[in-house]
Amino acid sequence: MSMTNPAPTSLSRVAENGALLKQDMSARARVVENTIDALLVPTKGGDARLIDAMRYATLGGGKRLRGYLAMTVASLFDVPENQSARAGASVEMLHAYSLVHDDLPAMDDDDMRRGQPSTHRKFDEATAILAGDALQTKAFEILASAQTHNSADVRIDLISCFAEASGAAGMVGGQMIDMEGEGRALPLDEVRHLHALKTGCLIRYSAECGAILGQATPDLRKRLRSYGTSIGAAFQIADDILDTTATAEELGKTAGKDEASGKSTFVALLGIDGAQKEATRLTELAVAELEPFGARADRLRDLAYYVIERRN
Repeated sequence: MSMTNPAPTSLSRVAENGALLKQDMSARARVVENTIDALLVPTKGGDARLIDAMRYATLGGGKRLRGYLAMTVASLFDVPENQSARAGASVEMLHAYSLVHDDLPAMDDDDMRRGQPSTHRKFDEATAILAGDALQTKAFEILASAQTHNSADVRIDLISCFAEASGAAGMVGGQMIDMEGEGRALPLDEVRHLHALKTGCLIRYSAECGAILGQATPDLRKRLRSYGTSIGAAFQIADDILDTTATAEELGKTAGKDEASGKSTFVALLGIDGAQKEATRLTELAVAELEPFGARADRLRDLAYYVIERRN
């Protein structure tokens, strides 16, 4: 691993290196997409509709941010691409399950996702629920396979961290707090906590799982976990800003949903300028954690700034 000093960081990184980041993200998104495609094979049996719904929910759209994180961090430790792609596909499947369920009428009740009908609108509610359930279990099945890593200890570590990040102490718990908070004015610390769980935990895991696959030292793994935590928080703040400022066409989903649902957001509590400053602060914290990796982590630095400057 190169230990050279990283290039100076600033908010101009996206403008300077945007093309390189876009190219790298597109290349790895294709690898993740092809891996998901190979793992969710269409059938003609009684489960054909279920598999079709799973494929609909996971293929053909999205930034693949979580899969990109898993693969890019793993590349710092020279993990074979076929292994990191499986980890990336796994986290993208679980993320897709969360979106399928989040869009249901009993949850956030949204008819659009990634510019097309939500899974329950394309199929039906029962199929969407089952597709989400199956995507969640498939995600863990992938990590349990020796094709993901030949060390059982590594696989157990991946599964344990994944379960923590996605369950009641992570994403699902954050979703519950978010639903309970509708129509209430939550304090800033509680908003930070709910989004650290609902959005941040899975992004944090995506960075950490690359370190697990690479059998990183405890210090480097801690740094990458911290990096993931900070960009996860920054990502959510950027989402809150976009929900207020972007159009439905830019977002690929209904705009203004948070305000309409009476949710407490970073924008509502800090204002747009204050939220942007907080997102920038978190991004700088994330970038600082990459110092030991030198120039090899440049795309991760670019990604940190991209997270808060994106338009969808």
